[in-house]
Amino acid sequence: MVDLTLDDEQRGFQQVAREFLAKEVLPYRRDWDRAESIDLALVPKLAEIGFLGLTVPEEYGGIGGDWITYCLGMEELGRADSSVRGLVSVSMGLCGKPILDYGTEEQKQHWLRRIVTGESIGCFGLTEPDNGSDPGSLKTKAVKDGDDYLLRGQKIFITNGTWADVCLVFARTSPDGPKGISAFLVPTNSPGFERREIKGKLGLRGQATAEIFLDEVRVPSSARLGDEGKGMSIAMSALDKGRVSVAAGCVGIAAGCLDEVVNYTTERKQFGKVIASYQLVQEMIADISVDTDAARLLTWRAADLLEKGEPFKVEASKAKLFASETAVKSANLAIQAFGGYGYIDEYPVQKYLRDARVMTLYEGTSQIQKLLIGRAETGINAFTS
Repeated sequence: MVDLTLDDEQRGFQQVAREFLAKEVLPYRRDWDRAESIDLALVPKLAEIGFLGLTVPEEYGGIGGDWITYCLGMEELGRADSSVRGLVSVSMGLCGKPILDYGTEEQKQHWLRRIVTGESIGCFGLTEPDNGSDPGSLKTKAVKDGDDYLLRGQKIFITNGTWADVCLVFARTSPDGPKGISAFLVPTNSPGFERREIKGKLGLRGQATAEIFLDEVRVPSSARLGDEGKGMSIAMSALDKGRVSVAAGCVGIAAGCLDEVVNYTTERKQFGKVIASYQLVQEMIADISVDTDAARLLTWRAADLLEKGEPFKVEASKAKLFASETAVKSANLAIQAFGGYGYIDEYPVQKYLRDARVMTLYEGTSQIQKLLIGRAETGINAFTS
């Protein structure tokens, strides 16, 4: 039996989240976009409202909750400002949740609790200059030195990179391909850890994106997350769940576009009547509306499977693929409906487009998602020759 009705707790969180973001984010998102930086005083407020503790047990400072509630939160963040959504879903999702799933009790008490309460920010150090869609061939090394590891290498396009207090770094502990990769929780104030912010981005301009350099960074064996050689499985598990988060954020972008277009076209007049009365404008509104609903349902299906502990990876790829492409399409249509006004930042639709564009690239490009879906349907692996 399929039941798409939200329960009282889910609706309550959705409403609280929307009201919070209307007060704490919407009035400032244009300024943050222009300044290329979010006010980090927002982070403890996000923690207090529960954004940083969704699906995390109360014993580690979280608020619990199911994965549909998590998606509702990410959707509201995407609707408000995708730069803030990225901060949350990387710190809590890509960094915090692997600690919850694979960490020792000491790691959970030290790092996870700090991330959930907003005391610390986390980042996810996987992508390298020569290895984006092929993370299994990464070059960063972790060499055993007594009871420690020495890390050396370079990472790029790391969300939260210049803000983070801890970086989940993936490094090679043996030459055995993807099976030779391990994961490490590295404090960003460690000697030899350097980060440089990447400026001038098309979108997500308020979000810190960094290049990271590791020059013989020493960490103890207790900093390793999970067993040696299990880093790639940890990374892929995080990214599978992360795709659900990205999809939900993209639903938020599309929903935001729909709200803006309806509000604008029912007030804006041309040729003596509101432009929403013209058939071709209604066609654009209908396209955004239908695609937004379809993206949301795909996302909720993946989240429901994840909540039940059932296989969800292919469904997450489908949701991420469709929702990210929908966000771009919806923002393009929104700008078209706004005309020249859609091209300036007095209105948010141009920001929606700029933010949406990267969603088809990170955490697995649209092309990678299609290969994953195609492999699931045919049993043929297009990633190998």
